[in-house]
Amino acid sequence: MTLRHGVPHHVAIIMDGNGRWARKQGLPRLEGHRRGAQSARKVVEWAADAGVRQISLFAFSAENWSRPKAEVQGLMSLLATLLPRQVPEMNKKGVRVRILGDISALPAKAQQAVQNACEATRDNQRIDLILCLNYGGRQEILAGVREVARWACAQEDPESALQALDCNGFRHHLWCRDIAPVDLLIRTGGERRISNFYLWDTAYAELYFSDRYWPEFGREDFSSALEDFAVRERRFGRTSEQVSDE
Repeated sequence: MTLRHGVPHHVAIIMDGNGRWARKQGLPRLEGHRRGAQSARKVVEWAADAGVRQISLFAFSAENWSRPKAEVQGLMSLLATLLPRQVPEMNKKGVRVRILGDISALPAKAQQAVQNACEATRDNQRIDLILCLNYGGRQEILAGVREVARWACAQEDPESALQALDCNGFRHHLWCRDIAPVDLLIRTGGERRISNFYLWDTAYAELYFSDRYWPEFGREDFSSALEDFAVRERRFGRTSEQVSDE
């Protein structure tokens, strides 16, 4: 699958519906997450084939710690065991793993698996796989505000420095500073919200919602999302006439 025009540079996905899919199949919730991990591997390949350069997967949110302890432990175990197995294939297909979020709270084995994957794939250039782990948009913005406060205090004239700070300058203090803004945000599972995901960088993202649970989200579904994106008019505050003139 390829699109001649309008391919998003950065696609972000809220992979929702693993547990509900498992319940529908009469399976444990953790099996839903396992099947969801298989879908995640496939969608990275589909994105790379389409020409997407960065894909973010909301793998574990800052709020997910409140889930049942057994489920959280199972998710961390899946991360620690499945990610290392994918590294050879990611190297073969040019996938570079990057992390967004505070992984210091993850169990040691999961942290090590993540760090090893990043190191082993750091020279790959076909597509960036950004795993969002222990991530929250509010938490990212709050961390950015704290960073700005420290930066301002180190300036000769803190008040003038803050007055001169614009949105681009503030983004430099966020965790996502070296990641492109989100062009297309996909959420599966039938919900219609962004759940504290990329709050700063979805300001002008196109939103696409699918009723399919994540484990059943297929290549045709992903193609439909890209095709929908390709025909949208992205004005960024301008008029249609201005966009047409360009």
